[in-house]
Amino acid sequence: MKVAVVGATGMVGEVMLKVLESRNFQIDELIPVASEKSIGKQIEFKGKFFKIVGLADAVALKPNIALFSAGGETSLEWAPKFESVGTTVIDNSSAWRMVEGKKLIVPEINAHLLTRADKIIANPNCSTIQMVMVLAPLHKKYKIKRLVISTYQSVSGTGVKAVKQLENEMNGVKGEMAYPYPIHRNALPHCDVFEENGYTKEEMKLVKETRKILDDASIGITATAVRIPTSGGHSESVNIEFENEFNLSDIRALLSETQGVVLQDNTDTNTYPMPIFAHGKDDVFVGRIRRDESTTNGLNCWIVSDNLRKGAATNAVQIAEYLVKHQLV
Repeated sequence: MKVAVVGATGMVGEVMLKVLESRNFQIDELIPVASEKSIGKQIEFKGKFFKIVGLADAVALKPNIALFSAGGETSLEWAPKFESVGTTVIDNSSAWRMVEGKKLIVPEINAHLLTRADKIIANPNCSTIQMVMVLAPLHKKYKIKRLVISTYQSVSGTGVKAVKQLENEMNGVKGEMAYPYPIHRNALPHCDVFEENGYTKEEMKLVKETRKILDDASIGITATAVRIPTSGGHSESVNIEFENEFNLSDIRALLSETQGVVLQDNTDTNTYPMPIFAHGKDDVFVGRIRRDESTTNGLNCWIVSDNLRKGAATNAVQIAEYLVKHQLV
């Protein structure tokens, strides 16, 4: 089993390597891939050192699986080149997510759709992954009619430059800015670039990707994405309107039994999800579950997850695990 990690020195790439190691994914040959400035350097994995190579050399090595986290442009150019030598690409960028015929996979929800013919598989957006983990079982039982989403997203979702900006501002150091404004002691209603409809790309990802993963284009969805000064973990306030009636105890029971979801929902003990506790974990946490008393069949909940793990690296590795288990690579 040859596995390439494209973008191995980046924030998500480094977490991918940690996840591969912690989950003991079987790798006979690791191929770390990064930009030209990193070629020839070494990284450590499971106590051994591996030399970083360029994309062309990685393609020539014909890996069985390539985990991509190197941006959309790189994915658009190089994923087909890996595909041409028989490699299955699991891509963490937004490049392939909404492309017709390319599958958008959260293993607990729709990995059963994968076949040997799927050579470029899209990993969803971090905010989408954690949300649909909670929504999928609820949609199956009660049918979701409409979603109103507000996100509170960590600076780590932007990358190393944004994390450094926050650290600099906390320490009173002037430095390079990832955002148009300070992020320390602030909240920016601005995740990714603005589109013509006034929404950001991040907000529209939540709309389009959710419908694709749940396989239901009829769901009404609107979103506001906000960047906040936390260094890890995304939080979401999600208002759900169902077509069918529900009982709160049934909702809690269903979510507590859902693989990959942890229920933290006890206001008597101030038990609810927070990014500080989700950091470094692979689960999705849900709490503050309550009726929306302003409408019929309405529900409010609060969803938190580590955006670099289940929101990115862990989900990609889980896809790889499924492919290997079912002999699809």
